[in-house]
Amino acid sequence: MAKKEETVSLVDTFSEFKELKNIDRTTLVSVLEESFRSVIAKMFGTDENYDVIVNPDKGDFEIWRNREVVADDELTNPNMQISLSEARKIDASYEVGEEVTDEVIFEKFGRRAILNLRQTLASKVLELEKDSLYNKYIDKVGTIVSAEVYQIWKKEILLLDDEGNELLLPKLEQIPSDFYRKGETVRAVVARVDNKNNNPKIILSRTSPVFLQRLFEQEVPEINDGLITIKKIARIPGERAKIAVESYDERIDPVGACVGVKGSRIHGIVRELRNENIDVINYTSNIQLFIQRALSPAKVSSIVMHEEDRKAEVYLKPEEVSLAIGKNGLNIKLASMLTEYTIDVYRELDEEAAADEDIYLDEFKDEIDEWVINAIKGIGLETAKSVLNAPREMLIEQADLEENTVDDVLKILKAEFEK
Repeated sequence: MAKKEETVSLVDTFSEFKELKNIDRTTLVSVLEESFRSVIAKMFGTDENYDVIVNPDKGDFEIWRNREVVADDELTNPNMQISLSEARKIDASYEVGEEVTDEVIFEKFGRRAILNLRQTLASKVLELEKDSLYNKYIDKVGTIVSAEVYQIWKKEILLLDDEGNELLLPKLEQIPSDFYRKGETVRAVVARVDNKNNNPKIILSRTSPVFLQRLFEQEVPEINDGLITIKKIARIPGERAKIAVESYDERIDPVGACVGVKGSRIHGIVRELRNENIDVINYTSNIQLFIQRALSPAKVSSIVMHEEDRKAEVYLKPEEVSLAIGKNGLNIKLASMLTEYTIDVYRELDEEAAADEDIYLDEFKDEIDEWVINAIKGIGLETAKSVLNAPREMLIEQADLEENTVDDVLKILKAEFEK
């Protein structure tokens, strides 16, 4: 009798799964029926002549076997057939060729069958949970979710959503200054869902440009309503970002709407992104003007475009150069990312300096190592004045030279023009 109770309780177990794992009862009942059929098929070679009836309301089930009545001496398959004498013990009116349907008590199949059923159920339920998790989150890729920190590892953080599903926030997808404790809530965008070997892994990101875009969509109603469009985003997570916006309605100032009165709309986004400095600019399809706006707050004097190479030479007044480059070169780097153009900045020469004769770098081989000259020429600077007019930071980063080497070169070149 204990075994009967043990088996019947499996239906209640499914009811619990419905509450915990968000799997609908109809699906669970179907899985329960399939599991019974799987065990029966393993035991008898087929389940075709069985009817399995699961009653979720009463929390029980019935198994009925259908067998053909055959003459006593013709019985060859006791699972599919029943002898006439046995059939008449059930009902004296049975004749050969008729069908007998009798109830099968599952616990009579023995302990191994019950164990087999439990294992089959566990396997099917696990599969069902994985499918449910995958289907739920594959539709959420690109949307923001909130989850609680459950465990913190060196390379990633394990989070749990409100249904207890596991989500992963890798170290590379965290803003460098992110710091969380167990139990804290994290907001991030669903970056992707990996499903290797039917084992779904939900990967979140806080460094993706999509995360920044979704935050703006939440904070700025005009973006959500389609009145303002986010055209391009460039991010160096936790440091600085540039976002280009456009409005098709002339009455709406897209930059002002995104920033909000006294920065009210953008402040929340900046806090969420660990004080990431966000520049919002007006988008334009005029690439020259777009580059000019992307280099804000620097004021550009002139631009020479090389569209075939997607390069732009930008000339600025000496006091504007450092603004264009920005702290640690972030401003020019983001402007290049946003416009998809390689941007080189140059100091504007005054007329008197421009009138002076220039000198090719190869003339300095007696004072400057040839490999240094070649490194500088490799970034497009052929003459002494072009080097002197280029920002020091550009020579260090793009020519990949040591600071001391660059300073020595500049000193030698300056000395030539001071003679």
